Amino acid sequence: QVQLVESGGGLVQPGGSLRLSCVASGSFFSINAMGWYRQAPGKQRDVVAQITSGSRTNYADSVKGRFTISRDNAKSALYLQMNSLKPEDTAVYYCNIEDRRPWGPAEYWGQGTQVTVSS
Repeated sequence: QVQLVESGGGLVQPGGSLRLSCVASGSFFSINAMGWYRQAPGKQRDVVAQITSGSRTNYADSVKGRFTISRDNAKSALYLQMNSLKPEDTAVYYCNIEDRRPWGPAEYWGQGTQVTVSS
């Protein structure tokens, strides 16, 4: 059984920083793309940042230059360094993993971690 556990969320003042972590456990065939998504109250879940197995990254325009996504394949871990946080970054953040299986891909989600940016 695959499980993703996120940590690192919390309350931070505008301009502050947080580092989110996501550790995957269980049986994977081959982890492909990994990503962070967020969902604010009353809004849809949107992609924040993604990283491929070859460590190519892409970011939502709203976080470019402020957030950095990284992965540690040996630990099956995903990270999101968030700097210069703004109130509009407030949301529940979810990690996502794609498992590239020969019989078809599978996608897994974490339970989410709350990030609140407020003075």
